[in-house]
Amino acid sequence: MADFSPHQKKIINRYYKNFDAITYQRLSELATDLYLSEGKQKERLWKRVEDALRKVEFPETRIAHLMDKRDPQLLVAILKELDAGS
Repeated sequence: MADFSPHQKKIINRYYKNFDAITYQRLSELATDLYLSEGKQKERLWKRVEDALRKVEFPETRIAHLMDKRDPQLLVAILKELDAGS
């Protein structure tokens, strides 16, 4: 691995320290985009939602249920649940 400068190390540490908040924000934006999108774009957004939920180690059974239903309201409920857990 390459050596990082102290400044770069601080940036990397802050990213990982705030990873959950960053992912929560990304999921919130995706929920909004899902309400506004159509067709192939909507499919790409759902794939991004699935990937983001896996990164925060959300239960696989719940991810599978969400992906089967593909209902933005379910995603909003998950976001509320994640926000309450923070």
